[in-house]
Amino acid sequence: MKTITVHASRIYDVRVGQGLLSGTGETLRALGAGSRVALVSDDNVFPLYGERAEKSLTQAGFTVLRFVFPAGEKSKNLAVYGALLNAMCEAGLSRFDTVAALGGGVVGDLAGFAAATYQRGAGFIQLPTSLLAAVDSSVGGKTAVDLTAGKNQVGAFYQPMAVLCDTDVFATLPEEEVQNGAAEVVKTAMIADAALFETLEREPARVISEETVARCVAVKRDHVEKDERDLGVRMMLNFGHTFGHAVEAVSGYTVPHGRAVAMGMAAVARAAHAMGYCDESVARRLTAMLEKAGLPTALPYSAEDLARAAGTDKKSAGDQVRLIVPRAIGRCDILSVEKSALSDWLKAGGAR
Repeated sequence: MKTITVHASRIYDVRVGQGLLSGTGETLRALGAGSRVALVSDDNVFPLYGERAEKSLTQAGFTVLRFVFPAGEKSKNLAVYGALLNAMCEAGLSRFDTVAALGGGVVGDLAGFAAATYQRGAGFIQLPTSLLAAVDSSVGGKTAVDLTAGKNQVGAFYQPMAVLCDTDVFATLPEEEVQNGAAEVVKTAMIADAALFETLEREPARVISEETVARCVAVKRDHVEKDERDLGVRMMLNFGHTFGHAVEAVSGYTVPHGRAVAMGMAAVARAAHAMGYCDESVARRLTAMLEKAGLPTALPYSAEDLARAAGTDKKSAGDQVRLIVPRAIGRCDILSVEKSALSDWLKAGGAR
C-alpha cells in the first residue's frame, strides 16, 4: 500500500492498495467518525461493491443509510442532491456523522457537496471505484452538481477525511471506464511529469498500476497544497478541460468525461502549436499517446457551438477564459484568452 498525505484545510491520507474497501469501517472508526454513515453510490457500482462496503461499516458498529441513484452525469443535479439531503435528515444523521462516496466522479461530486452543506458540514470519505476518480476527482476537495446552464456550477471546496483507493476494484472496470481514467493519467503527465509521460509511451496509460495511481495523486496533492481554492497554479489541472467540458455540454453529456478531455487536450495542443506556443512534436506525441489508449482526438462539433459552451467555463473571468496551454511535455502555462477568440483556438485545434 502507498500513502500520500494531503496538507490542505484538512490534513488527510490517500491510501492506494489492494483490499482497502473491506477496511472502510475500521478506517472511519479510527478517524473518530460518528455512529451513522450515508453510503452513497450509483446503480452500476453498488451491486458490485456496496455490500462489501456496507458489511465493513456495520461490523465496525455503524448504522448505514443506503442511497443509490441512477448512474451518469445527468443524475448530478439539484433534484438528486436534495433527495440525498432529505434521506439523510429522515435517517437522523447529524453533522457528526459521515457521508461515504462509493463510486466514480459523479458519485464523489454529489456526495461531497451533500456532506459539505448538510447541517453546515458533515464527515466525508471518498471510496473511488473508477480510475478517473482514483487519480483525480477523489482528491482535492472539489464537490459540485450541475445546472442546466453548465457543469459543476454549484459546489464547494470540501476536503474528505480520507480517500481509500482499493486497486482490486479496477479489475471489474469496463474498457470505456479504463479509457476515461487514462485520459486523466495522460493529463497529469502533460502538466507536471515528463518522466511519467515517457513511461506511458512505453506502456499504455490504460495499463493500471499502483505506482501510476500514486504518482498521479502526488501531482494532484502538490497542486492542491499550493492553491487549494483553485485561483492560480491548481488551474493547471484543467488542461484539456475547458474544451472537454464544452464537448460534454454540446453532446448533451452523452460523451463521457475522459473521452471529452482527451479531445480537449489534443485540440488545445494542436492549437498551441499552430499559434507558436509549442513545438509540433508536443501535439504529435500527445495525440499518439491518447490514440494508443483508445481515446478520441478529433473534435466532433462546430467551433461556434463549442466556443459558446466554453465561454461558461468556471475558469472564466469577465470577457476572458483561462486556457491551459502546453509549452513542452510536462510543462504548461495558464493563458488568458478573450472569449471572442475561443472560436479561432478551436478551429486551430481542428474543430470545423
